[in-house]
Amino acid sequence: MITPETIIYALMGGILPALVWLLFWLREDYRHPEPRRLLLKTFLFGMLAVLLVIPFQKGVQAFSPTLTVGALFAWALLEELFKLGAAYFGGLHSQEDNEPLDPLIYIITAALGFVAVENTMFLIGPLIGENQILESFVITGNLRFVGASLLHVVSSGVIGVYLSISFYKARRSTYIIFGFLAAILIHTAFNTLIVFYGGVGMLLAFIGIWCGVVSLLLAFERIKLVAPEV
Repeated sequence: MITPETIIYALMGGILPALVWLLFWLREDYRHPEPRRLLLKTFLFGMLAVLLVIPFQKGVQAFSPTLTVGALFAWALLEELFKLGAAYFGGLHSQEDNEPLDPLIYIITAALGFVAVENTMFLIGPLIGENQILESFVITGNLRFVGASLLHVVSSGVIGVYLSISFYKARRSTYIIFGFLAAILIHTAFNTLIVFYGGVGMLLAFIGIWCGVVSLLLAFERIKLVAPEV
């Protein structure tokens, strides 16, 4: 049974960790921070994206009842698409998106909004003693609760990196396509390793994701040096 206390605990467990991660990444943009209203808008759109993507994920589940790599790929594609959409309608299309680092900040903010709601939904099940939402497609266990949060940051962060390094380039569409495809592949690979390869797969997935976090931090420093082409 869902009670107000259950919802409060789930929200705290889902949103607070996402906000901590958000503060961590925003420190990378301390010199020219984005407007708080746009960051809040982007975060909220990221939260909304979870609710909007669920009907499409249920469609994938209906089309492919058994768990396959193809289903995981479709699942990843939908989530990356909706997170990118949240970032676009949040801050990417605004006049404040005026520096190379800005796209990366906005897309990570949207991803963490997505994480906040996804983890909240993940927590509600155990709190009320029921199975997880869409359990046949959502990876179970506490490892996913931690790993999926980092996964969303890294996969969306890849798109943000491509957007940022192409900030001053005339033909950005190619960079965006490559970034989007890379994000889907990373997302699919992580889920595939955990679902089909047991403990070894989990270990490899988490090593890969933490390497991704380190690479993302290095990318922040590289993007800070991006200058207009002459």
